[in-house]
Amino acid sequence: MSDNVLSVIPTDPRWQPDEAAADRAATLLTRLAPEDDAGLDTEIDVEWYDAVMPVDCGEYLERIGCPRCGAAVSSVWYGDLLEAHGDDGFVSLDVEVPCCGAATSLDALEYDRPCGFASFEIALWNPDREALDDGELDDLGKALGHPVRQILARI
Repeated sequence: MSDNVLSVIPTDPRWQPDEAAADRAATLLTRLAPEDDAGLDTEIDVEWYDAVMPVDCGEYLERIGCPRCGAAVSSVWYGDLLEAHGDDGFVSLDVEVPCCGAATSLDALEYDRPCGFASFEIALWNPDREALDDGELDDLGKALGHPVRQILARI
């Protein structure tokens, strides 16, 4: 069975909040996620990572484009890169794309559905809602103390 995950991450992949700010944002995000049809609360995970970790859209990802030449970036190349970094994460997001050999950054690739990289993440597992709206994202950013973005995943 697949899971849906709504992740909120800082716009800066290396930025991390203090615990009080993370608690404020997690509390607000919990309030924004209604109980599911069975009356159960959505599970929430708050994670600080030692390195920058990928936060992708899972099964929703169909195409990655090169920001330099516009060609499709091989999903095999991308998957191998993520697998090679595994639990260790990324020290640098700099890469050379296989299509044209251009130097770029993983967070500059053109994902057909939002993907990101972060050293802090708040994840809602199987929320009974769709994406957060701009106002909700602004409120979460204020609670956290840094602008945020969201990643919707199916894994």
